[in-house]
Amino acid sequence: MSLIRPFAGLRPVPEHAADVVAPPYDVLNSAEARERAKGRPWSFLHISKAEIDLPEDTDPYDAAVYAKSAENLKKMLDAGVLMREDKDCYYVYRLIMNGHSQTGLVAVASVADYDINRVRKHEYTRPAKEDDRVRQIEALNAQTGPVLLAYKSQPDMDAILEAVTESEPVVDVTADDGVQHTFWVVDDDETIRQLTDGFDAMKAIYIADGHHRSASASRVAKTKGGDGNQNSDYFLSVIYPHNQMNILDYNRVIKDLSGLSKDELLSEIESSFTVTAEDAAVKPDGPGEFGMYVEGQWYRLKISPALISDDPVASLDVSLLADHLIEPILGISDPRTDSRIDFVGGIRGLGELEKRVDSGEMAVAFSLFPTSMDALMAVADANEVMPPKSTWFEPKLADGLVSHVLD
Repeated sequence: MSLIRPFAGLRPVPEHAADVVAPPYDVLNSAEARERAKGRPWSFLHISKAEIDLPEDTDPYDAAVYAKSAENLKKMLDAGVLMREDKDCYYVYRLIMNGHSQTGLVAVASVADYDINRVRKHEYTRPAKEDDRVRQIEALNAQTGPVLLAYKSQPDMDAILEAVTESEPVVDVTADDGVQHTFWVVDDDETIRQLTDGFDAMKAIYIADGHHRSASASRVAKTKGGDGNQNSDYFLSVIYPHNQMNILDYNRVIKDLSGLSKDELLSEIESSFTVTAEDAAVKPDGPGEFGMYVEGQWYRLKISPALISDDPVASLDVSLLADHLIEPILGISDPRTDSRIDFVGGIRGLGELEKRVDSGEMAVAFSLFPTSMDALMAVADANEVMPPKSTWFEPKLADGLVSHVLD
């Protein structure tokens, strides 16, 4: 059984690709999805967020939503908007956003290898979100949201993917957010063999984003009781070289200063950080450095080097900030459950932090340096778990470019 294998993808016919491609299901709420799909009958949001075709007060987890999703998938198949590949293929998927380009392999990855942690994890999952994806997969008999994976860059594998991109793509679409999605079919048997063998030789590959999708695929595989070689024994993935991945900062905003004045807060912080007032928004220059915005003033914080350990989790910037400031000074010990803290993806910019504080909604904001892929892989290799909201990957994979049917 292979770590990855090709599959007969379900994908839009080229002339409808631009109509179908949609943002991932989990980056839009129902109202946003309804607005984005307005006037677009073939948008994949009608499958991934089918509540948009039901009354506005419909619970997104209602059984009717999954049934509507299956109905909409059948409608798109019957209309010829989607087609199934006639042989098992790999695909190459290039994303370009703001000058950043990454080129990866679309494949299905082994559930068995996921279960033994050869497909390595770094986050906990929540049962309710797993349940949702299980019900979606079962309703469609297909996996429609790819898991974002990474492999440690290897020149031979990278070169094969680049060589594929010299041919004509089957899809080249620029979405309304400006991200370019380009897609090639790899149906040459020798190239398929080289890719399969190359990945089989790897010790591990890494989940970047999509822990709930991979966990739900594992649950579905167990219910189907396959022999390890059935379609349901693999899950839809896009796998990029780790050095092409783009992680943005994932920043923090907190509602109050836990009873401290600004001066008292600064005094407490100075026991673990050097603190420098700045005239402009602080985007940290490297690990161990943070920006803090409070009462209209930015500060640059640099943690004492003596506090940085060799532990792969404790040495993360998100951990350093939590362990030496947010928990001991601001009293937030569990960021998963404490309503006083919120998280702001770096895609929104530092102006969003200022806005949340200046409005009075929040009292203080912290900007962080992005977590590196090397740090993520070190955590996964140690079989450890990152703190919540440690990574924000951009650009996002599109839904609808290709799906994996489980028959």
